[in-house]
Amino acid sequence: MSDRLSEIVTRTGDDGSTGLGDGSRVAKDSARIQALGDVDELNSVIGVLLADPLPESITQWLAEVQHDLFDLGSELAVPGYSAIQDSHVQALEALVAFMNEELGPLKEFILPGGLRSAALAHQARSVCRRAERAVVALAREEGISQPLRRYLNRLSDFLFVLARYLNREGGVADVLWKPGRER
Repeated sequence: MSDRLSEIVTRTGDDGSTGLGDGSRVAKDSARIQALGDVDELNSVIGVLLADPLPESITQWLAEVQHDLFDLGSELAVPGYSAIQDSHVQALEALVAFMNEELGPLKEFILPGGLRSAALAHQARSVCRRAERAVVALAREEGISQPLRRYLNRLSDFLFVLARYLNREGGVADVLWKPGRER
């Protein structure tokens, strides 16, 4: 790896193309690069969330997610490569089940908010949904593994429940949507 990124300024992308992990080149606005960029942005938003003080268990969960997202990105960057497995999806499902045991039933829609960390988890959720839409669009053109698609779907669920869990752990109530409110 030390020699791999020894030259950051290569100028090879000046023509509007970028290299994939298999050596092929594609347009920077291709569906694959869009999906890869959205996953990269999601990982960055989770990095911002991790910059907040969090319980150690949540820090560990999110660090695992960041590694998973890098693996997922490698799968997007190398057509035909497989990195995300059903076990990744199952791990997220287990975390969602664990957090849900601590939360009351959700009877109303909630707004992003409460603690800053919860709001950042909601932001990550919305970026995750965008990344999922980009992967679905890519899957119309090229083969994308089912575990990768399921992972992003479960990750958005995880981030939603995490936001609620962070608020609960911080003693802050969910911010409930009030439809039809008077101004």
